[in-house]
Amino acid sequence: MTTFDLRKLRLRSGDQAREHVEIELEPLLLGGQSYEPEPNPAPAELKVTRASSGTVLELAFDVLLEGPCFRCLQDAELALQLRLREYEATKPEGEEERTEYLADDRLDLSAWAHDSIALALPDKILCRPDCAGLCPVCGKDLNAEPHEHVEERMDPRWEKLSELQQQE
Repeated sequence: MTTFDLRKLRLRSGDQAREHVEIELEPLLLGGQSYEPEPNPAPAELKVTRASSGTVLELAFDVLLEGPCFRCLQDAELALQLRLREYEATKPEGEEERTEYLADDRLDLSAWAHDSIALALPDKILCRPDCAGLCPVCGKDLNAEPHEHVEERMDPRWEKLSELQQQE
């Protein structure tokens, strides 16, 4: 877990500091599959701006997630460019004026990055946009072997009705 102590910056109102940090990233678990972030730790730029009413925190980093495609289970990669911003009021009056990643002037960069990666994900991580997936009948990869099954499968619950129909 990567944290950053804001006290070491010693910022006054109107000051700004930029720090280059490396963030340890946890693998992301989606649908029982693990997606590994690369590089890990990820290089990032943290910008802290102290205002009279609070602190603005900005984090920028790029990450590549590697794991299985949602459709065909082959290797897939997803590149993300994240530019994040949080605000912590000096005297917060409500939840919208606080950031959950800051406690006792320690900023939890790993949790902030992990949550932001999860929020930036598309509905499905695919190996390519036109991935055909797996055949629902035989399970073969339709990208490598496009095919169709011509035999018509009958639901076993309708079998007796089909036999009666053939008797007439």
